[in-house]
Amino acid sequence: MNNLDYVITWKVACDSFETGILPFVTESYERDGQPDWPARREAWNNWTDGLCKDEQISDWQYENWSQSPLCGN
Repeated sequence: MNNLDYVITWKVACDSFETGILPFVTESYERDGQPDWPARREAWNNWTDGLCKDEQISDWQYENWSQSPLCGN
């Protein structure tokens, strides 16, 4: 998976996470209105793992990207 013809950028991944994944995390774990930082970080990790396995991001991206700012510090 090292030489992929096309990969998404971190910015695109963050935007997609915000619109496609985060709403499910919010609905499931944040009903009290408070961010569940561990749930958000786990969702990001699981999601980017899937992107890597689907060859939408490279191994390097998966191993070196920081998490979305929406996952806390």
